[in-house]
Amino acid sequence: MMFQKKCENIYIAIIGDIINSKKIDERNRIQEKLKKILNEINYNYPNNIVSNFMITLGDEFQGLLTLGSEIFRIISFIEMEMHPIKIRFGIGIGEITTEINRDFPLGSDGPAYYNARDMIYELKKLERKYESYNANIMIKSDIYNSETIELINSILTLCTTIKGKWTERQYEIIKCYLENDENQHLAAQSLAINQSSVNKSLNNSGFYNYWKAISNLISFLDYMEK
Repeated sequence: MMFQKKCENIYIAIIGDIINSKKIDERNRIQEKLKKILNEINYNYPNNIVSNFMITLGDEFQGLLTLGSEIFRIISFIEMEMHPIKIRFGIGIGEITTEINRDFPLGSDGPAYYNARDMIYELKKLERKYESYNANIMIKSDIYNSETIELINSILTLCTTIKGKWTERQYEIIKCYLENDENQHLAAQSLAINQSSVNKSLNNSGFYNYWKAISNLISFLDYMEK
């Protein structure tokens, strides 16, 4: 069975944590950039967000969503906009046991946030234990069984491995491609290069394998919501 409890009063908490933030130059500028990105997310996803994304500590932020498929689109957007700054993401699916404030996430509490926090701790522990461990996103849930969660986390680890091999130029082309609604011709025009160069970069980077995996996760969560 996919579920281990009914999906009532279930939310998705996302906690993001900038990796090695104390070693980053111009931390104030990076924080302002992150704040702008989070405000853009809050504006673009008003029907999915129940408590706005907000910086909660100097190098950490969080937000709360209804159960749905937007989590990976949101995370992908943050990663693309913040690049080359690296961020770890803990995703927690579960209940919220306190009142939810749309404009101020710090007042909310419950298993969804506990699960997200557990994944931040787990990622930090794995980073210390395995020098080559590549995951930067992990999910923990109170409604999916452990086998389903393990499968999702395995897919996310493979996606992180693919991303980690992108060159700066590939990253630039991929970002432009996504910003232009996955249209190679528009991306080529924006970058003043040939469409064939965009296609070659997308293929050589393994982007299509990465994006297919992310799209399948989005479809899976969207299906589970219905």
